[in-house]
Amino acid sequence: MFKKRPTKAELRSQLSSQVDQFIKHGGKIQEVEMGETGLIDGRYNSHRSGQSAPKAQERTPVHGLLAQIDARRKSSKQKTNKNLRARTQKKKIIYDDFGEPVRTIWTDE
Repeated sequence: MFKKRPTKAELRSQLSSQVDQFIKHGGKIQEVEMGETGLIDGRYNSHRSGQSAPKAQERTPVHGLLAQIDARRKSSKQKTNKNLRARTQKKKIIYDDFGEPVRTIWTDE
């Protein structure tokens, strides 16, 4: 069902074997002193960075589009108000001073 994830020890052994193979095939490892930076003359190498500054794009005017959307919203709200249910009569119970029901009446509330 699920693949077993490699443990840290397995990852370390894989990494060390890959480094050994790299060295056996003539690869060289460049040593860098601690604290040395990757900056060239105090600046990042702009040619190597994966990000380039995006060019400014012209903005598309959307005022007309927003006005159309607002108009549609207002018209849909007005339509829902027409569909309200007409008020119907409700049954109301009249009680005497002792809390006993005396009679029922219909009200237009």
